[in-house]
Amino acid sequence: MGMYVNRGNESFIRARKSQIYIDKTGLIAYTNEMLNTEQCHICNSRPRRFGKSMAAGMLSAYYGRGCDSRELFEGLEISQNPSFEEHLNKYDVIHLDMAYLLVQNKSSADTVAFMQKCVIEELKILYPGVLTEEDTELPFSLSKVSYATGAKFVIIIDEWDAIFREAVGDESGQQAYIRLLRGLFKGEQSKDFTLLAYITGILPIKRYNSESALNNFKEFTMLNPKRLSEYIGFTQQEVKTLCDMYHMDFDEMARRYDGYSFRQVQHVYNPNSVVNAIIDGEFDNYWSNTASYESLREYISMNFEGLRDLVVQMFAGARCIVDIENFQNDMTSFKSRDDVLTALIHLGYLAYDMNTREAYIPNEEVRTAFARAVKDTDWEPVIQALKNSEKLLKATWDKDADLVAECIDKVHRENTSILQYNNENELSCVVTLAYYNAVNEYTLIREMPSGKGYADMVFLPKRYSAKPALIVELKYGKSAASAIEQIKDRQYPEVMKDYHGNLLLIGISYDKESKTHFCIIEEQSKE
Repeated sequence: MGMYVNRGNESFIRARKSQIYIDKTGLIAYTNEMLNTEQCHICNSRPRRFGKSMAAGMLSAYYGRGCDSRELFEGLEISQNPSFEEHLNKYDVIHLDMAYLLVQNKSSADTVAFMQKCVIEELKILYPGVLTEEDTELPFSLSKVSYATGAKFVIIIDEWDAIFREAVGDESGQQAYIRLLRGLFKGEQSKDFTLLAYITGILPIKRYNSESALNNFKEFTMLNPKRLSEYIGFTQQEVKTLCDMYHMDFDEMARRYDGYSFRQVQHVYNPNSVVNAIIDGEFDNYWSNTASYESLREYISMNFEGLRDLVVQMFAGARCIVDIENFQNDMTSFKSRDDVLTALIHLGYLAYDMNTREAYIPNEEVRTAFARAVKDTDWEPVIQALKNSEKLLKATWDKDADLVAECIDKVHRENTSILQYNNENELSCVVTLAYYNAVNEYTLIREMPSGKGYADMVFLPKRYSAKPALIVELKYGKSAASAIEQIKDRQYPEVMKDYHGNLLLIGISYDKESKTHFCIIEEQSKE
């Protein structure tokens, strides 16, 4: 085994020994289909801590002929696939971690040269007598080995985009890296030695103008991962099974870590956060705490075309349409708010609905990251709204309807340039922003279905909370009394069959003529 060629299966052994392991070997069935075809070039990008390295290690353990991985895969999904035996530990695998290599060298160009030198030295040992001291370019060296021996390679590059993310100003080094990738993966000669190319990172492949530098790669991204959707994170069924096994609150797990949704898989959970919550036996902001919020604040502070206003709207629960087509797939070529929003989707800070072309904040953990990013900025109205949320909550529990209306009035007035009213959706955004701190005591459910309609907002107390449940009905241009009447007529409280305790019915309205909010609060006991 070498450091870069046929590394073995130690990485996957560690994954299998982990307290929590979710079987994602179905990915191998897909890559087996693509072996030695025109579709053998795959770029699977996803945010940090979403299992990129684990998948790369799994593929290396399966294909690499420097180890015996049969026992590792026994009982897993791929072991039942007809292609399992055909490709198990049959090929030479070149497995590179560009983030690791980058920190070993002074520049990107040094990294590219160093990586080629290391791999070629190991190829000389593996195929003695084929390569000479004059062979310093990896693509040509692989062609030479393939011509002499008939060998074909599986090439796996983890953190393939590290040079573009970490060495932002090193354009010459980036160009050297792109030339290397083109030599490895484009042109007729590369077909001689490439059995499979699997690269993974946070960003899709870099574009130059309207063309991709490697346009022969099939891309799977956070915008649309297609057939690989279930391998981006944990699926809802996988999380339900884990919650049952470890006696965790599934609803709270979903509120905090769900929210990414794709055409083929509707619910995708942040795997890092789910695993850590189960290991620790408690919920926390695990993923958002693995990186500084400074970078998020820097992105959203690029106030292209009112970008900050859009961020605040999404923070308050709204969605916004994003044009994803012109993003250059790097962290420097931002020319519009759509570029920044698209970058935030790839980074995992926003989710994307391919059907509606809308971006949104996926879950409570990420909302917390946005809240941290907003602090220490000049977004004073939003900051004050968050600080005053506790006052609003106390007024609600005290059934002080006039003070509740006054608090919501204040949030709206101070953010009127951002949250302008045209319908109940905008009213919902203001109320969500005003009640932001309710997440500490409640699980917020929007449009909760009942037998006779949908309750606009339902705040269900968390298991440890002694606070009353809240049913909030919103009326734009109608009275707060009509909101309370609708809650009763449509029997919204009946939908909370498992809840027993005090219940507050809250009607909130906005009068277009007086530009004033009104509130009525009634208490019920649900035993």
